[in-house]
Amino acid sequence: SDTMLVNWFSRIPDVKAAAPRFSSNGEINITKNGGMIETNRIPLLGVDPIQDIQASSAHTTVSEGSYVFSHNSIVLGSNIVRDLGDVHVGDSIEVGVVNRWGQDEVRRFIVSGIATSPGGQGLDYSAVVHIDTLRDMLDRKGYTSSIMVKLHDPSSAENVRDLFLASFVNDDFVAETIEESAEQQLAGFRSGIAMINMIGYFGMMSSAFAIVTIQMMLVNGKTKEIGIMRSIGARRKDILVIFIMQGILIGFIGAAAGTGAGLAYTFYAKETKLSFNNSLPLEVSFDWPKIFQTALTSFGLAVLASLYPSFRATRLLPVEAMRYV
Repeated sequence: SDTMLVNWFSRIPDVKAAAPRFSSNGEINITKNGGMIETNRIPLLGVDPIQDIQASSAHTTVSEGSYVFSHNSIVLGSNIVRDLGDVHVGDSIEVGVVNRWGQDEVRRFIVSGIATSPGGQGLDYSAVVHIDTLRDMLDRKGYTSSIMVKLHDPSSAENVRDLFLASFVNDDFVAETIEESAEQQLAGFRSGIAMINMIGYFGMMSSAFAIVTIQMMLVNGKTKEIGIMRSIGARRKDILVIFIMQGILIGFIGAAAGTGAGLAYTFYAKETKLSFNNSLPLEVSFDWPKIFQTALTSFGLAVLASLYPSFRATRLLPVEAMRYV
C-alpha cells in the first residue's frame, strides 16, 4: 500500500519526505450565464494535501487561493481556467470520470486555487484534487500511481533508487530520478543548447572573415609605409610580424571584451533570476573550462584570420609600393 511505501521511505536517512499520488483523466464543466462550458481529457492529479506539501513544491505554484485542503476542493491549472471562461476561486464546477466499471461518476467541487507555473509547465494543464476523492470516484480504494520522494541531498537520488529497487525486487515497480523522468524535456534542452553553440561558432567564423577584411584594408592603406620600410632594409619577416601583431591585438581585445560582457550578463542573469516571457528562471552556472576554451578559440581565429593579409603585405615589392609615395 502507499502507506507502507511512504513509511519505508521515511526510514531512509537521505529522504526528507514522501507522498503518494494518483493520476487519471476526466472532464470538467461549469455553468456560466445560463450556458455550460465543458473541457475534455483533463489530467487529474490526486494528492494527499499534508504529505504533498512536504514532498513537492507543487503547492507553491498556486498563484490565487490555496492548495487542496478538503475532499471537495480542487486546484485548476491556469490553462484550464482560460478554457472554462475565466473561472475564479470559490466557483463551483463539476468533474466527471469513468470508474473502473465503465460507469460515469460526477462530483461537484469548489475551486480553492489556481496554479500558474513559469513557462506554462507544471500543473497549468491539470486539475488537483484530494487523492481519496479521486480514488472514490474511480472506485479504486488504496490505489496509487506514484510516490513523490524529496531528498535532503539530490545527489543521493541514484543511491535511494537502487536501494528501493533492491528492496522490492519481486514487485513490478519503476523508480526514476528526476533527471530520468524528465529525459525527453532535457533532450530538447540539450538540442537547443547545441544549436546555440553552433550559432555562436558560426558567429566567430563571421568575425574571422571580418578581421580578414579589416586587415586587408590595413594592408592596402599602408602600402606607402610598407614600401618605405622595405626600401630602408626591412625584411619580409619584419612586415609579417607587424601585421600578425595587429591580428593578435585585435584578437586579444575582442576575446577579452566578449568574455567580459558575457560574464557580466551571466552574473546579472544569475543574481536577478532572469526569465523571458514568464518562463522558468535561468539556472546559471559558470563552466570555467568552457569559458576559457571559447575565449581561446575566438583569439585563435583572430590570429589565423590575420595570417593571409600579413602574407599579402610581405609580397609587396619595394618599387611597386614606392609608386604611392
